[in-house]
Amino acid sequence: MKESALSVKAGVSGVSSLNPDLLGQISRKKKSKLSMKDYVEGILNGDRLILSKAITLVESNRRDHHDLSQEILEQLLPHIGRSVRIGITGVPGVGKSTFIEAFGEHIIGQGHKLAVLAIDPTSQRSHGSILGDKTRMETLSVNPKAYIRPSPAGGSLGGVARKTRESIFLCEAAGFDTIIIETVGVGQSETAVHSMVDFFLLLMLAGAGDELQGIKRGIMEMADMIAINKADGDNYHKATGAKSEYEAALHLFPPTPSGWTPKVATCSSTENTGIDEVWNRIHEYINLTKENGFLLRNRKEQTRFWFREFLAEAIQEDFYSKPGRREKAKLLEERVVQGEITSLPAIRELLE
Repeated sequence: MKESALSVKAGVSGVSSLNPDLLGQISRKKKSKLSMKDYVEGILNGDRLILSKAITLVESNRRDHHDLSQEILEQLLPHIGRSVRIGITGVPGVGKSTFIEAFGEHIIGQGHKLAVLAIDPTSQRSHGSILGDKTRMETLSVNPKAYIRPSPAGGSLGGVARKTRESIFLCEAAGFDTIIIETVGVGQSETAVHSMVDFFLLLMLAGAGDELQGIKRGIMEMADMIAINKADGDNYHKATGAKSEYEAALHLFPPTPSGWTPKVATCSSTENTGIDEVWNRIHEYINLTKENGFLLRNRKEQTRFWFREFLAEAIQEDFYSKPGRREKAKLLEERVVQGEITSLPAIRELLE
């Protein structure tokens, strides 16, 4: 009788791991819990893994994570404030990520270390975020002198309140001398970003209708510079025309407290033109505001502003933590809405 070709042969048993220590290393990493000292030393040594873990603590809503992150920040206070903080915003489709990649490569080429805090929109329905900025900045994300951290916007002030400000501090302590904050887009988050950066850059497009429509005057007033992106190919002449229009519009605004006259430039992220001008203008601004003292005064006022914001938030949380107060507030709110009582008496009743 012939032997069947389908006979099952015994398999190889007891194959050893290619790296017998690997599983043990993974297990130890999972079990090990970093102390406050580990975090501080790791960040000061530029350990990116520990920096990322520290930012995760800052972004967490858990009370124990919040307490630990505050202890870490207290220890790092002497090492913060040594960077140039740049806020970048623009309408959706303006090419913020592409611009930041080209701009970031230029900054690193000048001998700097760059951290990018990219705020991703949070869905109001699912409360989820795509966090895709690392995939859009393919070259910059693998540069050893760059650190990109996408974060969900969340709900507070466009998602750039306490968590982003504290992430800036952590990146500064880790040795990054240039910090870029990319915002969701033109909206309320710009006000928050403006109150935590030194320089505010507004990216615009030409050839998308009336250049001076569809953007709030307040955001243009906040801008230290307007860069008209995608100024290449057939769009180049439109961008040049838009530049003249923006320059004329900016002259109508009142003088800035910094003593700086906002600039307008054209650039192309794909052709890498005009990027150096943007960086040179930022340098001019930083030098000017250091000399006239505005940079230091502005940072102190920003710190004062955020202290008051966080205090108001803490008082509100403490108030509603008492039993029955939230329910009482809803009842009084409904009475105000129904016209049974006005707002101030209702608030006094709630406070008493």
